[in-house]
Amino acid sequence: MKCAWLGILLIGIAIDARAVGGVADIQIIDRDTGSLLPTYRCRGEYWVAGRPGARYSIRVQSHRGERLLAVTTVDGINVVSGENGAWGESGYVLNGGASYEIAGWRKSDAEIAAFNFTSAGESYAQRTGRPANIGVIGVALFLERPAAAAVYETNHQRSESSASRDQGSAARAAAPSPSASASGSAATSADLQAESNLANLAPAEKLGTGHGAREASYVQSTSFERQSNRPNEVIKIRYDSWENLVAMGVVASRPAWHAAPNPFPESILPRYVPDPPHG
Repeated sequence: MKCAWLGILLIGIAIDARAVGGVADIQIIDRDTGSLLPTYRCRGEYWVAGRPGARYSIRVQSHRGERLLAVTTVDGINVVSGENGAWGESGYVLNGGASYEIAGWRKSDAEIAAFNFTSAGESYAQRTGRPANIGVIGVALFLERPAAAAVYETNHQRSESSASRDQGSAARAAAPSPSASASGSAATSADLQAESNLANLAPAEKLGTGHGAREASYVQSTSFERQSNRPNEVIKIRYDSWENLVAMGVVASRPAWHAAPNPFPESILPRYVPDPPHG
């Protein structure tokens, strides 16, 4: 049975793209067209259809009044450090209510390599020997620990509990310049079998994310102490080509478009007021 998909496709009316998330909205942007990629829900997961060759970005829009840390992965790889994805790694720190577009693999404080949809075989994950998680975008969101009141100690040595608490802070976080929740349960065998069946329906090689052209992108290092070692929310968005999503039943096929018949095909179209000449 095919899964229900979000939005309704009508000729001349775009699918309503929706953001995913509670602590922050997460949206995927096609940078070449400037459009939001519609988000579909199937089997409890969110999906977007990527356009092969297109550059894309991950937009994070904070709903909180305080700073927020977004630890972001693509294909299971941290987009800042290049390490295998883990909650305790580097991420982007957003000010309260701020929005930021993560557009590529961070190469330095001043440069990224653009994200682009490509074949799985040409993806950065495949080229670095880590193909197991191709086709997924993850954002782990952390709230900041409120500043503690001043404490006066009788010696210069930090307490053991204080040192342990500091280990929960981000070792390195990037702040943009200038300036549904995680489930701890493991997948069941039925889930894994259903996942395998879904993947086998795809008629073509799945999409991955490439290591694209270098672009200027400026950040600066900042400190951030997490409220907890576990994220306040984890958002997962899977992606593949439109054709593969149709084959897997994630989305309905696009209706064929045909021009409306014209009863007077040789007639001259009505004329209207032209624009004034330039200059």
